[in-house]
Amino acid sequence: MPDSASRHDAPALLIIDLQQGMREPQLGPRNNPEAETRVAALLSHWRAHGWPVVHIRHISRSPTSVFAPGQAGVLFQPAFEPQANEQVFEKNVPDAFTHSSLERWLRVRGIEHLVIVGVSSENSVESTARSAGNLGFHTVVLNDACFTFAKSDFDGRPRSAEEVHAMAMANLQGEYATVLNCTELLTSLFAEPS
Repeated sequence: MPDSASRHDAPALLIIDLQQGMREPQLGPRNNPEAETRVAALLSHWRAHGWPVVHIRHISRSPTSVFAPGQAGVLFQPAFEPQANEQVFEKNVPDAFTHSSLERWLRVRGIEHLVIVGVSSENSVESTARSAGNLGFHTVVLNDACFTFAKSDFDGRPRSAEEVHAMAMANLQGEYATVLNCTELLTSLFAEPS
């Protein structure tokens, strides 16, 4: 992550799947209840500095999904409605780089640093961050600006949202991305040059 980022070398903020469907109670218990507040604050920082913002929206192929086309669940949450100068990519699979022009869009603009936030930690966030790291982008995932939901593991044992999230962050840390919290990121971005 560049220190004291200028507009030229600023990281792109990738906001993943912060859609109205993520508020559906059927998704179950979640972690990081303040994640959306943190993402909104980050978005304000990016907009104030004119840095690149990318919104990722999931459009499901399953008619029973909360993200099926033609229903309110696919819409962005009001706090994350894209502005005219912000890029939007739609996806049908967890990884935002698959079957999209996201990589090309970033390369054409010379963007090498990415900050990833959103949902779900072990699904779209993790798969997108893995691809970003494998493609050579300097990738940061913000632990406290991502969240997920409780689920059972492969052996059928129930796992809390906190456990699922922590494992996703552990999978990414050091291998595909650097995992930080929002305060650590903002401190590094706005540090005075030495």
